[in-house]
Amino acid sequence: MKLYRNLCEAVVEGLQSIFTDNKYADKVIEKILKSNPKWGARDRRFIAETIYDIVRWYRLFREVSDAEEDDFWKLLGVWCLWNNTEFPDWEEFEGLNRKKIEARYEEVQSDRKIRESIPDWLDELGEKEFGANWEKELTALNEEAKVVLRVNTLKINRKSLQTELDEEEIASEAPAKFPDALILEQRQNIFTRQQFKDGLFEIQDAGSQLIAPFLQATPGMRVIDACAGGGGKTLHLAALMQNKGRIIAMDTEGWKLEELKKRARRAGAGNIETRVIESSKTIKRLENSADRVLLDVPCSGLGVIRRNPDAKWKLSVDFIERVKELQQHILEDYSTMVKKDGLLVYSTCSLLPSENEKQVTAFLETHKDSFELLDQKWMLPSEGYDGFYMALMKRIK
Repeated sequence: MKLYRNLCEAVVEGLQSIFTDNKYADKVIEKILKSNPKWGARDRRFIAETIYDIVRWYRLFREVSDAEEDDFWKLLGVWCLWNNTEFPDWEEFEGLNRKKIEARYEEVQSDRKIRESIPDWLDELGEKEFGANWEKELTALNEEAKVVLRVNTLKINRKSLQTELDEEEIASEAPAKFPDALILEQRQNIFTRQQFKDGLFEIQDAGSQLIAPFLQATPGMRVIDACAGGGGKTLHLAALMQNKGRIIAMDTEGWKLEELKKRARRAGAGNIETRVIESSKTIKRLENSADRVLLDVPCSGLGVIRRNPDAKWKLSVDFIERVKELQQHILEDYSTMVKKDGLLVYSTCSLLPSENEKQVTAFLETHKDSFELLDQKWMLPSEGYDGFYMALMKRIK
C-alpha cells in the first residue's frame, strides 16, 4: 500500500483532535471526511480505519515505540509496521526501527494491560467484576465491529432488502438469531445508498436489536421509551408494533429527539410522540399510564468499545460511579410510569455487573411488593457483537 502525505496528515490531525482536544472519534472522522468531498472511497476508508486502529491500540503502539504523548506521526509509523506497510522516507518517521519495535512487542505480550491496550484502572475493574472471563471479553472488544443493518419491516421484509442489496453487489448475511438483521460482509459507507434514504433500514448492532423485542410490546399498546436518545430502539418498537398504538419517546436532550423525528419520518413510523424531560413533573404526569416502559439507561458503554475505542481513554472511575447513581435514580423514578401488570425493561450497553444485574437486584429489594423479575439476558462481545444487558420486570401492584 502506498502512503499519501495528505491522507497521513488527515490521520495525524484526527488523532490530535481525539487525544489532545478530547473530541469524540466518530465526530472527528465525520468532520475530516466532510472537509474533502473529492476523496474517493478507498481514501476515506484509509483515514477512518487508520484513526480507529491507532485509537484502539494507542497504549500498545506508544509502549513499543517509546512515542511521546503527542507524537502521532510515530504512532502512524508503528501502524504501518503493524500492517506490513513500508512507510516513506519522511522526517516524521525518523528514528523508527522495525527490529526494536518487534522486540519490544514480544516483551510486552505477557502484560495484558499493554497487550490489549487498556488503562490499568479499567483492566483492574474488569477483572474484579468479571473474574476469569474478563480476558476473553477484553480480547473480543479489540476486534473490529461488524456493520449491521436493522431492516425496517414497516417498509420491506429482510429477504427483499437482502436481494436489493445483492443486486448492487452488497453481500450480507441474515443471521437466524436476529430476525431483522443483515450483517454486511464488507465494511462500506451504506448511508449513501438509496435504500437508506428511503428508510428501508437503520444501522443498529445485532445485540442492540434484542432489546426492543424483549419488551414484548404489541400493536395497540401505550409504550414509553424513557431514555430514547436518537431513537434506534424507538424505531424498532414502532416496527414491532406495526405503527399501531402509541410510543412516547423521551429524553433530557431536545436535540436528540429532533434527530429522532427526522429518522421517524424517513422510516414511516407514525405512532411516535416526543417529549423532552424538563423536570420530575414530566415523569409524574405519566404515572401508571404505560403498558410497557423501556429504560435504556446511560452507562459506561463498555459493551460497545469495539465501536467506540476512544471511550477507553475518556472513561474514569468517577464517571462510572456517577453514572451508577444516575441509573438508580432513573429506575426509582421512571418505573412509576408502568401500569399494574405492565412490563418494564432496564437495559445497558455495559458489561459490568455493578451497572447491570446488581442494579436490578438492588431495585427489586426495595420494590419487592410492586415489581418482580421475569427474565434477564446478557449479550457478550465474545459472541461476536456489542455487549448488552437487559432485565424484564413486571409491575404486580
